[in-house]
Amino acid sequence: METRVVKLDPNKPDLGKIKEAAAIVDGGGIVAFPTETVYGIACRVRTESLTRLSKVKGRDAEKHYTLHIGRTNDVEKYVPTIGIKAGKLIKRAWPGPLTLVFELGTEAINKQRNSLKADVFENLYKDNSIGIRCPDNSIALALLQETRNPVVAPSANITGERPAVNAEEVLAQLTGQIDLLLDAGPCKYKENSTVVKIGKKGLEVLREGAYPRAELEEMSQVRFLFICTGNTCRSPMAEGIFRKYLAEKLGCSVDWLDEMGYKVDSAGVIDRVGFFPTAEAIAACAARWIDISAHESKMLSEQLVKENDFIFAMCRTHREHVISLSPEAVNKCVLLAENEDIADPIGQPQEIYNNCAGLIEKAVRKRIAELVI
Repeated sequence: METRVVKLDPNKPDLGKIKEAAAIVDGGGIVAFPTETVYGIACRVRTESLTRLSKVKGRDAEKHYTLHIGRTNDVEKYVPTIGIKAGKLIKRAWPGPLTLVFELGTEAINKQRNSLKADVFENLYKDNSIGIRCPDNSIALALLQETRNPVVAPSANITGERPAVNAEEVLAQLTGQIDLLLDAGPCKYKENSTVVKIGKKGLEVLREGAYPRAELEEMSQVRFLFICTGNTCRSPMAEGIFRKYLAEKLGCSVDWLDEMGYKVDSAGVIDRVGFFPTAEAIAACAARWIDISAHESKMLSEQLVKENDFIFAMCRTHREHVISLSPEAVNKCVLLAENEDIADPIGQPQEIYNNCAGLIEKAVRKRIAELVI
């Protein structure tokens, strides 16, 4: 078999030629194409096609390949429930040189088994997990969007050999073994994608690649912010209580939240900086084995609003203030207690503080239960 080579302009690719390549993949053929990392080999997810792919690569047919998608929201077809850290990483790192390994629970995996063709399910999921990548390359995305079948795309090389980063290297290893090569010049990064698994234990790098670990940790960090008036009563209590229940959900100590990629903070809408919580607020939290005595008040800023993912306000006026600082926060800033304001206990006796802490705790537990980790 002769491998046909089609040259494409990476800045203005010929969609007709890409559609032709997609038809070859849908027909069971194998097509090499460029991504931003290395050249990949597109193959439809059907057993007979994958058997041929494994033979071409000299790879154990029992090993599963990574699914490649042409649109970021296509991930929802294969992972019905996406955790907040994975969701943030998808939003910030896709399309890009990142492969995400998703672990599915029993309910989710059964849903996928029932919704996908048996051949597709068996070849994509292994040990209740699936690897997915959305490449940042116009030709790769167009090819994946044009195919009618789910597509895997391992690197274009024989197993154990160096991945090809240009068309010449593809042909040197695979000429006569693949049907078509889309030649769009050298790849941008010239190294594999980073492979990451995200679970309750945080971010686990399975393979180093184009994205450095530190950058991925920053991109996947989930930030929570609690807002009240002066940041000395309600929001410090909410911050401390939320930390406790979030740590319980993650199965870690409160001190490990930052290490796990979760940051919890609080602020006030008035200019009151550097004050400790009131004695009553400290006592109300201490009764719950929560220490907020070291907290120092800070004032809410536009920057704080923008860098946080979830913002919980004690009252409607606080939410309005948040949105006035940053209108795009309208969908991420909500009342902590849903449709109810939590009244300010400032200047009231300890009993009122204790009741306020109880309301906050009840609301926090509900919010924590809603989080998909």
